[in-house]
Amino acid sequence: MEKLHGPETGTIVLDDLCKALDGAAGSLGVLRHGFKCFGKRIYAAFFAPAHGMNPENARLYAANRLTVTRQLHYSQREPGKSLDLALSLNGIPVATAELKNPLTGQTVVHARRQYMTDRDPRDKIFQFKQRALVHFAVDPDQVSMTTRLNGKSTRFLPFNQGDHHGAGNPPSARGYRTSYLWEEVWQRDSWLDILARFIHLEVVEKQVEGKKIRTETMIFPRYHQLDSVRKLEAHARAAGAGTNYLIQHSAGSGKSNEIGWLVHRLASLHDDQDQKVFDSVIVVTDRTVLDQQLQDTIYQFEHKQGVVAKIDATTKSTQLAEELTRGTPIIVVTLQTFPFVVEKISQLPERRYAVIVDEAHSSQSGETASELKGVLAAGQIREKARREAEEQGLAAEHEEMLLREMAKRGRQPNLSFFAFTATPKYKTLEVFGVPGPDGKPVPFHLYSMRQAIEEGFILDVLKHYTTYKTYFQLIKSAEDDPRVEKRKAARALARFTSLHPHNIAQKVEVMLEHFRTHTRHKIGGKAKAMVVTSSRVHAVRYKQEFDRQIKEKGYNDIHTLVAFSGTVEDPDVKDLSYTEPGMNIDIVTQKPIGEKQLPERFGEADYQVLIVADKYQTGFDQPLLHTMYVDKRLAGVQAVQTLSRLNRTCAGKDDTFVLDFYNEANEIEEAFKPYYERTTVGRQAEPAQLNDLFDKIMDRQIIWREEVERLCEAFYRNKPSRGKDDHSRLYVYTDPAVGRFKAIQDEEVREEFRGQVMAFRNLYAFLSQIIPFADSDLEKLYTYLRFFIRRLPRPERGPTYDFDDEVALKFYKLQKQSEGAIALDGGIEYPLDGPTEVGTGQQRGPEIELSKLIDLLNERFGTQFTPADQLFFDQIREHAAESPELRQAALANPIDAFKFVFDKALQGLFIDRMEQNDAITTKFLNDESFSQAVTTKLREEVYEQIRAEAEVDSSA
Repeated sequence: MEKLHGPETGTIVLDDLCKALDGAAGSLGVLRHGFKCFGKRIYAAFFAPAHGMNPENARLYAANRLTVTRQLHYSQREPGKSLDLALSLNGIPVATAELKNPLTGQTVVHARRQYMTDRDPRDKIFQFKQRALVHFAVDPDQVSMTTRLNGKSTRFLPFNQGDHHGAGNPPSARGYRTSYLWEEVWQRDSWLDILARFIHLEVVEKQVEGKKIRTETMIFPRYHQLDSVRKLEAHARAAGAGTNYLIQHSAGSGKSNEIGWLVHRLASLHDDQDQKVFDSVIVVTDRTVLDQQLQDTIYQFEHKQGVVAKIDATTKSTQLAEELTRGTPIIVVTLQTFPFVVEKISQLPERRYAVIVDEAHSSQSGETASELKGVLAAGQIREKARREAEEQGLAAEHEEMLLREMAKRGRQPNLSFFAFTATPKYKTLEVFGVPGPDGKPVPFHLYSMRQAIEEGFILDVLKHYTTYKTYFQLIKSAEDDPRVEKRKAARALARFTSLHPHNIAQKVEVMLEHFRTHTRHKIGGKAKAMVVTSSRVHAVRYKQEFDRQIKEKGYNDIHTLVAFSGTVEDPDVKDLSYTEPGMNIDIVTQKPIGEKQLPERFGEADYQVLIVADKYQTGFDQPLLHTMYVDKRLAGVQAVQTLSRLNRTCAGKDDTFVLDFYNEANEIEEAFKPYYERTTVGRQAEPAQLNDLFDKIMDRQIIWREEVERLCEAFYRNKPSRGKDDHSRLYVYTDPAVGRFKAIQDEEVREEFRGQVMAFRNLYAFLSQIIPFADSDLEKLYTYLRFFIRRLPRPERGPTYDFDDEVALKFYKLQKQSEGAIALDGGIEYPLDGPTEVGTGQQRGPEIELSKLIDLLNERFGTQFTPADQLFFDQIREHAAESPELRQAALANPIDAFKFVFDKALQGLFIDRMEQNDAITTKFLNDESFSQAVTTKLREEVYEQIRAEAEVDSSA
């Protein structure tokens, strides 16, 4: 070029460089892929290669020049203005920073304000994506950053490490709390890595009112994203395949971007010997567009196509085989299509895989994770199978299948799991966690809900939480008074009350008026609400009642949609059924709205209320969702996931609201506690429990070892040699044990054994994912029980009750019970307990008269309509001690056996005295901890009294 253009060469190159920077590629595209000048590509930077095998690559990487310019005068229109810092790569500006000192009265807040009010986005260095890619506001304590200056609408994000699971930064031994920014983030290799493989342009195209809207966002990693991805990559490089990782990152943490960055890095990861660590990276996710997002992001990094393959129900098996054979670096699958994928993978031995699981709690505990591991590890166990077969004299083909079942439940040397979730369950922690200082499993990396809330990435959904308690009285309208089981009748009556037309009508009126008065004007008049119902029938009823009241009251500014799966048969009208599209009629076209269209249509201005039944309670991202009306039992992870639908942020949204008709505030608080900071485990499941259960089960002599061995031999026989009669043998070998089970006369003994075998099955499925048991007897019993339990006769559950024709609604009212915020304390860990060896079978509940059951419900849910406070425990004790049945049981059994008879009788004694003692009786029936304490105390006293009196009588 110098020969051609002479002394003008430099000017020509700079002109073409500026044109490229000002074009669609921008500075990021120019730095990564260069620019054209007279047909020649000139590279503006060279980034670190994935491996170090090429010395020329290392030389080019070292030639990069990173510079810091102090007090950069950036404006031709206002030459007196200057930036505190500008960071450049090979002369191209990539970042700016404003530094503030609290000792002079200025903080990071002033730095942000300076960018928003005193920095013109039209100046070249600030123009979006064309020069500087990110702008930092810094003081000694905090850092904020933004990738787009937009005047007073500029949105700054925190770029802090977090302090004790909250916002901010911890003290630094080196001085300033923010020293990590220049010592770690801006360090030469780190900064080049961020420019090369983190920053990317996110492009979203949406149809809004018939127009296609394109939005571009420059994504710069938040600190926790940068930290987690780098730590995961470094550990995988050092440890190789065979390690599990749990990443507990709150909603609003940006998991989609984290997964994209991690996938890209793992796909090209090499160890210190320049050997590739993983042959393929498999992403298991239900995010429907993640595969395209990954491909688009990776194309920005490398300009490579065909890096990502998506496997779904429409993928042809030949295409899948081709992708796997040629070693496609990244394969995206759904959980439903994963078995189809791994069947092909198992045919490719000696492969190493990284499996990235999105929202691990929903799919990766118990049997499903076992299936993932089992097929991926299939080629690793053949030799071990032969050795054990020789030692034990077993048929190798049968034993190999057994060992495969055992091996897939332990950690595999060729398989690494990376599990992302905001709400890990106990099992997820045990399977994917790493040992903490006390030896208990903890997440490999944590970004807590508390930090996400304090940093403003999500809203606190408990801040404005209100419960309504439902009070009702029922009267018996039928002439007869059937004798019913208390517990089952209670459930049936509760269902009747919640489905009663008057009940739903009153709740809908409360919801509708609250929405119009309080919610509708939020978020600039765009706020929406969700109604969470307990069943599909409830969802139908709510939809009907909402639409009826809206029409009756002339509320033309509110329209509803309903979401439920399948077809709902109307329980009251024969041959009448409902579907989701059939109930969602477009208010303009009067045509049904399809299920796939619903999320997008709900985001439009035409619709304000979404009524759901077990849909859109997890993973649904609608920032305009402000209010939730809950009429469903929520507990544990489900409560957190459901209420978290409200926590997404958007412009103009600064709060949320929950109106709960079903749950108590303390119940919701308990559900959120474990996930507010770091999830830990409490009481741990012990491997010794399995051996104890094994002995108890075998000692019963209901299941015989010989039958277990024969079933397993048939089950583990390879498919090609498996005969048609093998399936029938699986049942033949369980027939004798099922017969012996049925022959047990004592119902309590029968149900206790049922509880033990179910406890063994569940505990082994869980523990064997953590501990690679070498005892094949445990695996064989587990395999046998999977068939045996299915064949057990169902426990006697008693009659089914329907009170719609027998009970009329007498009284119904709503009373506001509690209103305000649920406050979660920081600095406290709330452990999750694991499964234990305890297993319980079904027990038939005591029968009581329906009228007494109605009294019980009136007392449990009503205000003090018939108050009574004359209950004395000694009356209960004396009456129990005089009972011939209890006296016989106490004299003939130890107290551990006496409890089965006494506990049932005690509940009846309380219920019998309900009218005279409603306050304490209600507490006894409602408060489990209170009930247990009273029962234990009275049981001991009655038992001792009966036996003491018997001794006196015998001595007399």
